[in-house]
Amino acid sequence: MKFYSPSRGPMTLDEVFNDIKSYMESSAEDHYRLIIGTDSQVRHRTVFVTAVIIHRLGKGGRYFYVKRYERAMESMRQRIYYETSLSLDIASRLTGEMAHSDIGELQLEIHLDIGQRGETRTLIKELVGMVIGSGYAARIKPDSFGAFNVADKHTKIHR
Repeated sequence: MKFYSPSRGPMTLDEVFNDIKSYMESSAEDHYRLIIGTDSQVRHRTVFVTAVIIHRLGKGGRYFYVKRYERAMESMRQRIYYETSLSLDIASRLTGEMAHSDIGELQLEIHLDIGQRGETRTLIKELVGMVIGSGYAARIKPDSFGAFNVADKHTKIHR
């Protein structure tokens, strides 16, 4: 799995974690949250982009993303569930890394590309329950910028 950083280029998940760790250590007195969100877009195939964002509260942040291509998924429900599972997979991997490091307590949020308006409103209860049941905080639109801003931006850029 190859991540990309706008400032550092291609990175492995281990390199992403180490970059997050050093970013936090550079200003240890600040507060942070780790945000993971996935968005997708269907063309002749479906592109899924998962963004990992380290947010230094009140002072900006950094982000990394990984892009996957799958067959064209016409079912919105199937795509949204798959987006959520991709975010949970990365969250689980990063949580495992955090458990073996001295990062300490870090708020981890899963940003879902769903909201009270539109077709996705019928999925809110199920998907938020899936995320909370996995041990993470869930955010939906308009508070889920990790999915609908950061990840969405890279579904439109082909690499």
